[in-house]
Amino acid sequence: MKKNLGNTDRIFRLILAAVFAYLYFSGTIAGTPGLVLVILGAVFAATSVISFCPIYAIFGLNSCHAKKPDQV
Repeated sequence: MKKNLGNTDRIFRLILAAVFAYLYFSGTIAGTPGLVLVILGAVFAATSVISFCPIYAIFGLNSCHAKKPDQV
C-alpha cells in the first residue's frame, strides 16, 4: 500500500475519531447513531495510523506530499 494521506489529513481524522468517541462514551449520542460514529471513528483512526485510505485510492486522491526527486 502506497501512502496517500498527508499529515494534516491524518491529524484531522484522529481529532474526528476522538470527538466521535467522546460523544459516544459521554452518552451525548447513544444507540444506533452512536455505534455508527464509533465505527466511523475507528475507521478514521485506523486509516490515519497506516496513512492509507482505500476510498482515496479508488478515486485517485492523494494528500500526501512526497518530496520531488530533485529536492533534498
